[in-house]
Amino acid sequence: MLGVGAALALCAALWATQTPAQSEVRRAEAAQFMNELMSGKAAIGAPFTLTNPHGERVSLSDFRGKVVLLYFGFTFCPDVCPIDLALIAQTLNSLGKSGDQVQPLFVTLDPARDTREVLRGYVAAFHPRIVALTGSEDEIRRVATAYKVFFEKVTAPGVKTYFIDHSAFTFLLDRNGKYVLFFPPGTPTLRMTARVREELAVK
Repeated sequence: MLGVGAALALCAALWATQTPAQSEVRRAEAAQFMNELMSGKAAIGAPFTLTNPHGERVSLSDFRGKVVLLYFGFTFCPDVCPIDLALIAQTLNSLGKSGDQVQPLFVTLDPARDTREVLRGYVAAFHPRIVALTGSEDEIRRVATAYKVFFEKVTAPGVKTYFIDHSAFTFLLDRNGKYVLFFPPGTPTLRMTARVREELAVK
């Protein structure tokens, strides 16, 4: 994993490779998604079906009756994704027995590198109840767009790998799979736990 300083340097190098026109398009798309998410007026979320690490097709409706914590990221993410997944895991533990009524889902934005085997080991390192999901690039793009998640594969000269530039939010869905709210990156466990408890109390 890269340190924070190295990750920021890599991001700067990656953005520097974009032409002004490309950068403008990327910024516009990211800003549009953020505006729609923050406005509270745009429709957020939609039913979806993806594939788990065992090769089984899994639908959001399969978790009906549970509150869902939905996160989009990738296993090669140097800092943000591991921190947020650790916070989700801490939230589950903080909920105690009530945590059984919460289903965390991790949707990869990097299906080329995040094979089913990689995903299986990755999420297990955070919490045994986190379910990883993958699919074709088109499938993932449709799901991410429905939740206003911006992501883009970027590369830089002299860098042997690529990076996924993406927005990082944890989405809270109710027991019917409907969007409730999002938690910003790094939301403290106490805040997340309190809000999830409120949602669990809704009948």
